[in-house]
Amino acid sequence: MKEIGWGIIGCGNVTEQKSGPAFSKVEGSRLVAVMRRDEVRAEDYAKRHHVPRWYSDARRLIGDPDVNAVYIATPPSSHARYALEVMEAGKAVYVEKPMAASWNDCIRMNEFAAQKRVPLYVAYYRRALPYFKKVQELVREEQIGKLLFVEIDYHVPPRSEDTDSAGLPWRLVPEISGGGYFYDIACHQIDLMIWLFGRPVKIWGHTFQRAGLYPPEDLVFAGLEFGSGLPLSGSWCFVADRKHHTDVIRIYGTEGSVEFSTFRFTPIRQVTQNGTVEFLPPNPEHIQLSFIRNMVEELRGLRDRTCNGEDAALTNYIMDKVLGKI
Repeated sequence: MKEIGWGIIGCGNVTEQKSGPAFSKVEGSRLVAVMRRDEVRAEDYAKRHHVPRWYSDARRLIGDPDVNAVYIATPPSSHARYALEVMEAGKAVYVEKPMAASWNDCIRMNEFAAQKRVPLYVAYYRRALPYFKKVQELVREEQIGKLLFVEIDYHVPPRSEDTDSAGLPWRLVPEISGGGYFYDIACHQIDLMIWLFGRPVKIWGHTFQRAGLYPPEDLVFAGLEFGSGLPLSGSWCFVADRKHHTDVIRIYGTEGSVEFSTFRFTPIRQVTQNGTVEFLPPNPEHIQLSFIRNMVEELRGLRDRTCNGEDAALTNYIMDKVLGKI
């Protein structure tokens, strides 16, 4: 393809700054159409972001002749349905994370992508950020020696909307999101672990409902063992006290440790017997820009194909296993 013409299905909040504008800031790429069921909001988004066309029907966007790649930014329960429709039309697909609301849906998506020979990407864009590439460099170059174990700790207080009498946010409706906040948050962390350490060979998990604010789990403990024998333990609490906000991943080695965050982008801390060194690579203006640039270059034949649907499905499998869904 000489130029990638993108369409967005679901031009909601996640597309305002994180992704949407980036499609037109990459060489050989432009955002040509957006879709939202509320036509007024679709038109508003298009005019504010200088997008030529807007639709309230996904099928019309998919059928737009100027659209040859589609970004699906709807809640997870509709990812598989829209992705299959896009691939049926022979167009590349970029799906928001998590890949779908279940591992079974992920399998269907990957099988259809292989059948149709259509590229399928999932928005685990942290892999392309300089911040996490620095972590990868420290690990691969054995700057902390041979790896011993990994810890993930993510503890945050409830959000104001968790007790909204008007109704729970969709992320807390498993039929729409696939689970609770664990499904929405932990997917990024699990994907990073797969990227850094490969496929796990053992998975276990325990879930709890401690605060009673909503039906899904609000406390999760999980463990993984990777093929190298590297063990990982993780804990996620979404009902911590108001002053408690922990977002940290620690990788321990025989000669030190590396500590970093997933969402807060605190300085990366490398601790060895020689002292502590901190790194803070800058993020792009639009957090998905680097990942989108990689996709565009691949679709234009300028770099090797690295579609990540298989890894994204593995992330769903791990989450479903931890939550007892499979």
